[in-house]
Amino acid sequence: MLEAPNRRQARFITFEGGEGVGKSTQVKRLLANLANVSVDAVRTREPGGTPKAEAIRSFILQGRSEAWGAGAEAVLFAAARYDHVTRLIAPNLAKGTWVISDRFCDSTRAYQGLTGGVDSKLIDALEDLALDGHTPDLTIVLDMDPETAFKRVAERAIEDGLALTGDRFEKEELDWHKRLRDSFLDIARNNTDRCVVLSANQAEESLEREIWNTVQSRFPELQTGIPA
Repeated sequence: MLEAPNRRQARFITFEGGEGVGKSTQVKRLLANLANVSVDAVRTREPGGTPKAEAIRSFILQGRSEAWGAGAEAVLFAAARYDHVTRLIAPNLAKGTWVISDRFCDSTRAYQGLTGGVDSKLIDALEDLALDGHTPDLTIVLDMDPETAFKRVAERAIEDGLALTGDRFEKEELDWHKRLRDSFLDIARNNTDRCVVLSANQAEESLEREIWNTVQSRFPELQTGIPA
């Protein structure tokens, strides 16, 4: 007899990309699509996901760690990630719940590593410690030119009547964000077994369908009902 859909092997999916490409929106949409096929899933984010990790997130994004340099920030992110993995990601996967994360380890490689200049050996060591073997099954990299992304963010802020303010990373110069985009694309090219790059320069509904098709293609059990 076939297992119930929510007893399929749990999957770990991460979303990556620069600022303003729509990761949070698409994470929500993917969770809704998974729920429609009776897959239990939890939404999380990095840095954050647990109380301790959220405290570290606040410290970094407020700019309080900026003077310490990219190396120190990489260590802080690793500390937050270790708590996130051990207290949220690993337990959920173990009980059969899918985990969908807005950012994960690739962001550290892009922000502090390729863009911030932190030595790759340090990044590797911190990643080995923090992940404890929990590498994503699929990473969706949302790609968009930074100028277009920032214009979209500004337009939405105006529509919502909000002041356009940036956090520690959103305030970086445009050239920095272009290098960040290149960093994510480099990571994807070097990890084709795990990463899929999708253009975020399209309607939300269209991108949602493309993401769902990608997830179904990677995990055929979602189409067949056969447990993994």
